[in-house]
Amino acid sequence: MKSRQWIALGLLAFVPLAAAAEHLGWGDTAVFACSALAIVPLAVWLSTATEELSLALGPAIGSLLNAFFGNATELIIALTALRAGLGEIVKASITGTVMANLLLALGLSMLVGGIGRREQVFQPVVARVNGSAMTLAVLAILIPSLSSLTPGATHGGNEAFSLFVAWLLLLVYALTLLFSLRTHRSLYEVAAVELHEDGSSPADRPPILPWLLVLFGATAGLAYVSELFVGVIETVTASFGFTPLFTGIVLLPLLGGVAEYITAVSLARRNQMDLAVSVALGSTLLVALLVVPLLILLGPALGQPLDLSFNPFELVAIATAVLVSNLVSLDGRSDWLEGVLLLAAYGILAAGFYFQTGAVA
Repeated sequence: MKSRQWIALGLLAFVPLAAAAEHLGWGDTAVFACSALAIVPLAVWLSTATEELSLALGPAIGSLLNAFFGNATELIIALTALRAGLGEIVKASITGTVMANLLLALGLSMLVGGIGRREQVFQPVVARVNGSAMTLAVLAILIPSLSSLTPGATHGGNEAFSLFVAWLLLLVYALTLLFSLRTHRSLYEVAAVELHEDGSSPADRPPILPWLLVLFGATAGLAYVSELFVGVIETVTASFGFTPLFTGIVLLPLLGGVAEYITAVSLARRNQMDLAVSVALGSTLLVALLVVPLLILLGPALGQPLDLSFNPFELVAIATAVLVSNLVSLDGRSDWLEGVLLLAAYGILAAGFYFQTGAVA
């Protein structure tokens, strides 16, 4: 068992602690802290189960599993928050997830992987394809946001526009799966690299049933602790002076994406930058083309319609994250200084949301 799995196993103790904090009345802060810490190991085990099942079931089914469970943590937390009526936080978490994946996760990977090495190389074609799709996603967010600012725009019209964009993004997502799994599969052969550290051969495939149980158990656990977390998030973050916008931009993405960050950084440290870049960019693509459309489409069923109307600061943050990450990754080479630049960009944007949106008195 890998070291991160041992740590995640120990942190599972926070799941019953979160339940005890809720039922024994330990207070909102205790519930918030315990449930937040409980999300981390559950996210790691969900990611690990997806990886192991991908190895056990082969490249085709494994790619589909990664496609649908790769960002399950973010989707579960977002749906729970949306059902609780926290639409502002959910919408902000979309911006925050794009920022965190493209600037924080990729920056950490390049920094940690580049320490002690002159430079690292990876296949630029994957970055180029993902970059093009992410640019489309930015346009899909930008246009509805701009339309809501035009004179005479109506809320109902913006919701209808957002629904149209959501269906179009899902279609694009289906076509990206066709591209990566069928017509241009050879470009993504890097994704089939063995992730085990022990040098086991592809023939030594993990057992399916135990990892299926882990997958379903982690999913159910995430749904439960997310309910506890969302129930107190407004009260606790407000007591720290955080606005809903800052909470969604910074706090939720850090919790929801912790498994991807750990995976990307560990791969980069092992000089597997192809996989590290694929994890960071692929996770962003999943959010933009799958998670966001699902939130838009499921919102009305939950009684909480959601549209793609973002404020100008969020639009600038998303566009900056996509632009900077594209510029850094398109040449297929990275070093620790580029990682520092990405982390600096993330720090500036996060601080901007903190200081400019009323998160601090």
